[in-house]
Amino acid sequence: MASTTRRLFSLIIGGVMLVVMTACSPLKLLNALTPDATCDKTEGIAYGPDPRQKLDVYVPRPPMKNAPVVVFFYGGSWNSGSRSDYAFVGEALASRGIIAVLADYRLYPQVHYPLFLEDGARAVAWTHEHIRQYSGSPQRLYLMGHSSGAYNVAMLALDPGLLGAVGLSPHNLSGWIGLAGPYDFLPIKNPQVRPVFFWPDSPPRSQPINHVSRGAPPALLIAASDDELVNPARNTGGLARKLREAGVPVQDLYFSRTSHATLVATLSRPMRGLAPVLDVVTAFVKATPTQ
Repeated sequence: MASTTRRLFSLIIGGVMLVVMTACSPLKLLNALTPDATCDKTEGIAYGPDPRQKLDVYVPRPPMKNAPVVVFFYGGSWNSGSRSDYAFVGEALASRGIIAVLADYRLYPQVHYPLFLEDGARAVAWTHEHIRQYSGSPQRLYLMGHSSGAYNVAMLALDPGLLGAVGLSPHNLSGWIGLAGPYDFLPIKNPQVRPVFFWPDSPPRSQPINHVSRGAPPALLIAASDDELVNPARNTGGLARKLREAGVPVQDLYFSRTSHATLVATLSRPMRGLAPVLDVVTAFVKATPTQ
């Protein structure tokens, strides 16, 4: 009975937060409830010449030598989003001894596929080159994203040409983490996403599932079991199966008390009771061997 009550309470809180998140900038609310005593933040670092090519670095307080590093990309269907909206993600990771790098990238209609992926590669290259200045280890480098941001990190981890263009390779990554990511979504149904990928001529090479190969970095794939926006069975489950078939280490986890939107929000302090996403991410980052 008690567990049923807790589950009902969590669902109610999740529903309320989802309404808040879609109606009045819930991300700003989560950020307002996020403490700032756990990390030091350096904002607005340029990794390229465009105004959207900037990133913020969150360093644990006190700093830890050779700390693991996570580069995070947010979602928004490749046509919206700002790194400042996800300060709670930077704080959450830093509070667990992980340096967080939150990067903006160019969006549609300014750019189409694959230019926002090129931005992601440049942000990763900046991190690999400069993170020692923030007590981070470039040998403990992870990528993480939510929704379309999870797509971005999947492509960076699986398509060697993207990091290869900036002098790196997927072998420079210790692992990657996808939250509610679309990894296999052709034909495209979302009208907002179609022009980003040149629908109806969307190239098959745009799909992460088509780039799986032996030797890819270890992956942690997390989804809401009832995600109504990105089908978890086809995307998270399908990619996990293909990675396993290729011999790539992968974990896939599904949480029933979250939605597509609230999955990333569980990293914030007010919503961690919905799912242990931060605990799972922390364990993955701290246990995965370096490449």
